[in-house]
Amino acid sequence: MTAPNSLIQATVDHLRRFVPFDAMAGEHLIWLAERLRLGYYAKGEVMLAPEQGLVRRLFIIKQGVVQGDQSEAAAWLELGEGECFPLGALLSKRAAISRFRAHTDVFTYELDADHFHELRSLSAPFQDFCTRRIASLLEKSQRSIQASYATATSEQQSLESPLSEIARARPVTCAPDTPLRAALETIQASGVGSIVVVDGADQPLGIFTVRDLIGRVILPGVDLATPMRELMTPDPVTLSPSAHAFEAALLMARRGFRHVLVAEHGRLVGVVSEKDLFSLQRVGVTRISAAIRRAETIAELPPVAEDIRQLGHNMMAQGVAAEQLTQILSTLNDLITQRVIELECAAAGSPRHSFCWLAFGSEGRYEQTLATDQDNGILFVPPAGKSADELRAMLLPLAERINRALDACGFPLCKGEIMAMNPRWCLSLDEWRAQFSRWIDAGDPESLLNASIFFDFRALHGETNLAEQLRAWLMQRAQATPRFLHQMAANALRNRPPLGLVRDFVVASEGEHANTLDLKLNGTTPFVDAARVFSLATGAHATNTAARLRLAAPKLHIPQAEVEAWISAFYFIQMLRLRGQHEENQAGREMDNRIDPDQLNDLDRRILKESFRQARKVQSRLAMDYKV
Repeated sequence: MTAPNSLIQATVDHLRRFVPFDAMAGEHLIWLAERLRLGYYAKGEVMLAPEQGLVRRLFIIKQGVVQGDQSEAAAWLELGEGECFPLGALLSKRAAISRFRAHTDVFTYELDADHFHELRSLSAPFQDFCTRRIASLLEKSQRSIQASYATATSEQQSLESPLSEIARARPVTCAPDTPLRAALETIQASGVGSIVVVDGADQPLGIFTVRDLIGRVILPGVDLATPMRELMTPDPVTLSPSAHAFEAALLMARRGFRHVLVAEHGRLVGVVSEKDLFSLQRVGVTRISAAIRRAETIAELPPVAEDIRQLGHNMMAQGVAAEQLTQILSTLNDLITQRVIELECAAAGSPRHSFCWLAFGSEGRYEQTLATDQDNGILFVPPAGKSADELRAMLLPLAERINRALDACGFPLCKGEIMAMNPRWCLSLDEWRAQFSRWIDAGDPESLLNASIFFDFRALHGETNLAEQLRAWLMQRAQATPRFLHQMAANALRNRPPLGLVRDFVVASEGEHANTLDLKLNGTTPFVDAARVFSLATGAHATNTAARLRLAAPKLHIPQAEVEAWISAFYFIQMLRLRGQHEENQAGREMDNRIDPDQLNDLDRRILKESFRQARKVQSRLAMDYKV
């Protein structure tokens, strides 16, 4: 291949700074640069408009700012250096939907439509970007996040770390005369994979692992009364707490061990497993869930709640997507809530009448992040001979105990008092129906706000069939009241994504939150609110935002690719929230949902802009459907 001239090479070098050109092969970039034309547009000049008909070229912004709008009222889109338009029109071979105007003097690279389609067939990264623009951007950002978190995690769990930092749990032990049955019961109850046989001075005599069961117990048909001294692996190798992790790794590699004992002056102080050394997920899902289920007191649960936050960090290091991560965090938080309810019910002598514990808001949607307060209530059906007031009086003291125990576990009391211990939210099935009916019929701002919180309810504990009955009733009632859905849509459209005309983003201008964005209020909420309306309109029983959008889309004739772009954008914002909260928690600051966009790298700023554009698109769909 002939070496490119200096102008072509300069163009290639410039394009390489931006997605997707940074992932394209060199020969394809040269091919592209050789076919580009330069364009210039004065400030205010229309660059592309629907009335111009079939789009005949791709624009790549070399310098300046371009705005897109679908009416003369306001721009809904702002594009900067390195960004391309109009991809959708070129792919569909149609006219542009938006009018694109130079907001400043603009210089562009321009590629004929025929060459655009030819480049798609030549370059897989370019084709992937054109058809999955936001998804491909997100994947690149995710790799960056994963690399940064993995670096931090590997520093924390380096093989240079002393074993004293890795051997976290108190070892599970037994005496040499302990019968096999008792030892196995201890292993099962403790949720571990091994038990250490020690003498009276806690000196390790041997070790027995779950892996030993088949060869030493099951196949030989060993009696369960056999003492552990006859079944253990004797004379276990030990290392001191000051030994480095790599020494334990060498022992495991050389001897085929999966566990190494840690002893100080001959006394057992810990056990290090293969997972402890080699898994980023040091605080694993199984270990956390087992610790929750084994908890016998409320005091045992706050450390587990902290482990859940650490798990969030580790899972980001492993590249777990925000959709899965928020659902896992919510599921583990569910387990804590359920265990708290069980413990408090037992402490209160178990209520004589059954009830259903409801989760509202983000917990109801399986979308909890690291910073979350309580939104919950109680649903019940009074037994024959008792009124709702009588049963409520019996349940409220228990509800208060549960709410305060959850507060002790790191789930703060709701400032708006949306909690089961509030008599307003401890209601019978008939009372919940009446309350929901009042909000649907009224349609005032307070009712719409309540609907946006309470209509995302989900059963967490107890008589879950009651919640199913309430959900089925709500869907029928909402679909029969189109006026209410119109009001919900209009209310949702009052909260616009913070895309700026002068700057990339509209940020707070003063006070303690100056120069920051609220990623919850202005970022995820537009998606959540739209999905709720779509769900109520189509009878989709899901409460999770992504599930609602996916279920409603076919009934509303929304293309799957469009819905997946919305969902990708929603979860990117969720990931930014999780990342920011983790960093605040690590720094000892109060966790919130605000970020300074100027602190983001160029890629994440670009994806955040694209995510807010997707929020505007979902709102445009809502406005079109409900003529708002």
